[in-house]
Amino acid sequence: MRVDLFDFDLPEERIALRPARPRDAARLLVVKPGERLDDRHVHDLPGLLAPGDVLVLNDTKVIPAELHGERVRGASTTPVSVTLFERVDPSRWRAFARPGRRFAPGDRLRFGAPAEGACLVSGLDATVEEKGEAGAVLIRFDLSAPVLDEAIHAIGHMPLPPYIAGKRAEDDADRADYQTVFAAQEGAVAAPTAGLHFTEALIARLDAAGIETRTVTLHVGPGTFLPVKAEDTTGHRMHAEWGAISGETAAALNRARRRGGRIVAVGTTSLRILESAAADDGTIRAFAAETAIFITPGYRFRAVDLLMTNFHLPRSTLFMLVAAFSGRETMLAAYRHAIDAGYRFYSYGDASLLYPETGR
Repeated sequence: MRVDLFDFDLPEERIALRPARPRDAARLLVVKPGERLDDRHVHDLPGLLAPGDVLVLNDTKVIPAELHGERVRGASTTPVSVTLFERVDPSRWRAFARPGRRFAPGDRLRFGAPAEGACLVSGLDATVEEKGEAGAVLIRFDLSAPVLDEAIHAIGHMPLPPYIAGKRAEDDADRADYQTVFAAQEGAVAAPTAGLHFTEALIARLDAAGIETRTVTLHVGPGTFLPVKAEDTTGHRMHAEWGAISGETAAALNRARRRGGRIVAVGTTSLRILESAAADDGTIRAFAAETAIFITPGYRFRAVDLLMTNFHLPRSTLFMLVAAFSGRETMLAAYRHAIDAGYRFYSYGDASLLYPETGR
C-alpha cells in the first residue's frame, strides 16, 4: 500500500512532553468501528472490559541506553553520543551514532558527562569496530558483562523519543516516568508506552473486576522511531526485536479464550509478539525468538481481540498497524477527533482502546 495513505496533519502542540499525573488520569478514546467515538479515561478501564478478559502487558525494562562522551583521535577530541540498541556479546553493542560521519573503525570513545561538570566515569572507554548503514556502529567496550552494565546505568541517559528529546532535555523524572510499573526484564531502548498508563491501584481494580493481567516480553528497539522512507509499504524493512512468551502464559491465554474471554493487547509491542506466536487457528504458543512482523491493512489477526495503544506518528508502522486492526478510515477519523478534542500524542500522551474492524 502507498505510505501516503497513512498520512495526516498533526499540530506540534499535540505532542506530549510530560505524562499525565497520576498515570491513569490520561484520556482514553474508545474506538468501535461503525459506532460513535467514546471519550473516557484510562482509570475507566475496569468498567470498559468484562470479567474473564485478559490484559497482556509487556514487562520489558528500558535501559539508560543513551551515552554521551567524546571521540578520541590522537590529541584531538570531538563530542559524540550513541544510543545502544542491540547487545552482541558481553562487551559489544550495536548503536546508533551521532553525528555518524564522525565515527570510523578504530576510533576510541570515552563516555561520561564532562559537559555537565562531572568527571568521566573511569574505565568506560570503547573502540569502534565497524561502521554500518544509517549511522549504526558496532562498539567494543573495555568493560564487560555486569561491570559494563553497572557503568551504563551509572552514566547512561533514558533514550527519550526524538520528538521529546528535541524539545527538552532528559531529566531525573524520566527515569521513573519512562518506565512501566511492571517493568522487569531489562533490554528495551524504548518504553512500551501504552503500559505507562498503568498504576498498581489500577491493576488491583482490574483484578477485583475479574479482569486478569498477564505479561509477555518484547524488547522494544530503535526501529519504533525510524521513519518509513519507502513510498510503498512493501519497500519497508522492520528491525527485528527479541521477545518471549512463557508456556504458562500461553496456556493461560488459550484457556481464557476458550472460556469466552477476550485477549486485550496493551500496546503494539504486546500485539506484535502475540501475533508472532500465534498458530493459524489462533492458539498462542510459547515463544522465545526475534520477530520482525510488519502488520499493514489486509493482515488477518489471530491472537488479539482488543488493542489499547497510544496515538502514533503519521506515516509510521504503528499507525499502519492500528489501521490494519480497526480500519484505515476509522482510524483517520478517530485521529481527527483526537486532535480536535485536545488529546495528547505519542509516548507520554493519551491512549485509545480499539475494537477490530467490523466483519473481520
